[in-house]
Amino acid sequence: MISVFELFKIGIGPSSSHTVGPMKAARAFVDGIEAAGKLGKVARIRVDLFGSLAWTGKGHGTDRAVILGLAGEIPETVDPEDATAILNAVATEERLRVGGVRNIHFADSHIVFDGVTQTPRHPNTLRFTAFDAADAVLAVESWCSVGGGFIVREEAVGEVPAGQVEVPFDFHSGKELLRLGRQNKLSIADIVLANELALRPKAEVQQHLDRILDTMMICIDRGLATEGELPGGLKVQRRARGLRRTLEIARASNTRQPHEIMDQISLYAIAVNEENAAGGRVVTAPTNGAAGVVPAVVRYYRDHCPGATAQGINTFLLTATAVGALFKMNASISGAEVGCQGEVGVACSMAAAGLAAALGGTNEQIENAAEIGMEHHLGMTCDPIGGLVQIPCIERNAFGAVKAITAASLALHGNGTHHVSLDQVVATMRQTGADMQSKYKETSQGGLAVNLTEC
Repeated sequence: MISVFELFKIGIGPSSSHTVGPMKAARAFVDGIEAAGKLGKVARIRVDLFGSLAWTGKGHGTDRAVILGLAGEIPETVDPEDATAILNAVATEERLRVGGVRNIHFADSHIVFDGVTQTPRHPNTLRFTAFDAADAVLAVESWCSVGGGFIVREEAVGEVPAGQVEVPFDFHSGKELLRLGRQNKLSIADIVLANELALRPKAEVQQHLDRILDTMMICIDRGLATEGELPGGLKVQRRARGLRRTLEIARASNTRQPHEIMDQISLYAIAVNEENAAGGRVVTAPTNGAAGVVPAVVRYYRDHCPGATAQGINTFLLTATAVGALFKMNASISGAEVGCQGEVGVACSMAAAGLAAALGGTNEQIENAAEIGMEHHLGMTCDPIGGLVQIPCIERNAFGAVKAITAASLALHGNGTHHVSLDQVVATMRQTGADMQSKYKETSQGGLAVNLTEC
């Protein structure tokens, strides 16, 4: 089972696989050294980044994330001011306080971007090596950042985690999910909630859902209020605040267009992803690169759908969790593994299902909405310019959000019967990702990433 606590995580931008995951892996490495009683002996640490982490890690801030993780920070609680101080100490003094307790010499050269060595288990691989004062190896670990902020030791990639708690409704496919719903007369949201309650108290689940919602809405509001240039060197200007003003002027002058609601939805998504690109606090949904889709559609439901309720938002998020889990279990949510179809495509599928559920759709209609959402993202490449989660990522979230609402609407106008099942589209997405050339999977070696200078 993949919990709502795992699928919807709070972190910082710009990337769940290249920022959140590496920070968590670095922290896990330090925790392991400390647990083994060796932290006091550490004199030097070397970090090797392989595959996509090497190719686009600079643009995604992977080196900065690793430094923060080694310093004992975690994505959910890292304070931006503390992070700046830690990074400045490394840049100016070549000093790092490992785990927040032991000072060692640490320079930029201690993080190696190795774009040559092959990654046999996953394209997002890190290796940490700790040395003592005599330069003897104290510990070495390899971790994989497998998308959405999930991390796994390299040797455990593909294995089923041991010791999982048994849940009342174990499902691994859309077909099983629908069958469980029919047999038990439960909605998809009810099934997910029942599984969550096998792991923790209801109050804790509700608290997490509320925190996820609050973080999403605060992120939108912050993005709508902030102007300026996004970091990274592309000189991309934030647009959300200006777009918001344009819409407000149109409303005030009675020149509103019929498609205004589409502009509003796009605005919500752009606001989130500009915050993500700036390194702000976002919710991985299911990744940072696709962090704007679900919040934008939740905001659309909350602010623009008559009869929207707090319970409807819970239903939305729990239903979206089920769909995201199916993609995570049976395909991938990593752009480095399957392209952007695994990020914005999955987010669209999740949001479509969540909205259909919140608007009262049957389980069959919800499954149909999820299928439609992914079907029209199949084959989408991950080709960020300069390795930055800006172009085309920000606008792709806007389109993903609009597509999600369209998919939900189409499904709700039907009776749930359709030719292509969610399971079939998940399998197709996985196969398409496997067939996709590696240069189109978050390497900045193909697509828009190499054609910008010729435009």
